[in-house]
Amino acid sequence: MTEETNESLQKPLDKMTVKELREVALELPEITGVHGMNKAELLAEIKKVKGIVEEPVHEHSETVVKVKSRIKAFKVKRATALQDKDARMASIYRRRISRLKKKSRKVA
Repeated sequence: MTEETNESLQKPLDKMTVKELREVALELPEITGVHGMNKAELLAEIKKVKGIVEEPVHEHSETVVKVKSRIKAFKVKRATALQDKDARMASIYRRRISRLKKKSRKVA
């Protein structure tokens, strides 16, 4: 084996490029049609042959409705902070609202 192959074996399968995955798949005689596969297919076949169980990805625990209700609550707090001329807290609430908006886009 060359040094490149040793380095690629140390890298996790999910982080490998398609080219590296093809090299690994070509070394496994159980896999055929390597050059016609995309990255997802190569990963699935290599994991199946090597007996690697794929762990399920955790879904987002919050729903869009919950996130948006938290945004509304922070908007009320920000409005009161602006009325009280508390610029520091208004800025903190603005950043929290922004983060929650990003989170709602991911959850959706």
